[in-house]
Amino acid sequence: MNTTTDLTTWTWQQKCLRTVESLGKNGFTAKYCVTVDEARQHILNEAAEAVTVAFGGSMTIAGMGVEQLLKEQGKEILNHASPGLSRDEKMAVMRRGLTADLYLSGTNALTIRGELINIDATGNRVSAMFFGPHKVIVVAGRNKLVDGTVEEAVMRVKQWATPPNAKRLNFNTPCATTGFCSNCNSPDRLCRVTTIIDRKPRFTDLQVLVVNADLGL
Repeated sequence: MNTTTDLTTWTWQQKCLRTVESLGKNGFTAKYCVTVDEARQHILNEAAEAVTVAFGGSMTIAGMGVEQLLKEQGKEILNHASPGLSRDEKMAVMRRGLTADLYLSGTNALTIRGELINIDATGNRVSAMFFGPHKVIVVAGRNKLVDGTVEEAVMRVKQWATPPNAKRLNFNTPCATTGFCSNCNSPDRLCRVTTIIDRKPRFTDLQVLVVNADLGL
């Protein structure tokens, strides 16, 4: 092991493994995945008995290509980001997602201490992460790891996740133009619901897959 790529992969592996260890101490079911393929297969295995599978609007999950594979398995897909839905239809899908058999989401940040930090505009995603669905799988790429405090994780979200997401969604916010958070009061503001999951919720089967790959924003 002497190439830059090998050494970088090894360094990230150590950080991922430490995070998985911390998540376990915090009561979560956590798994280290060497590759995206390994994480994808885990999701497909866990979805075997699910009838309804809901999606939290995650670029991480979208990039893994699991939605089409689950459709091919005959699962009912609940994805409010599906094209052609009206606002009312989107809201109905979001509400149904709260009681899905399986809910799939990414996370905006994950501390090496084992805390999941997320910021939502609507709140449906974060709500489903800790109560409602029968099973929740959160996938975190190594780029989401924060070796620091919850406050530093929140800053990671506002600096590196919210501005590009606002731009992607065509929201009329200052950060979508400047790339920097200004703690705005825009009607399109994304930063409305901030959650910290520092221990496994009592009655939710919440699994966290930590992947040694860059995923999402």
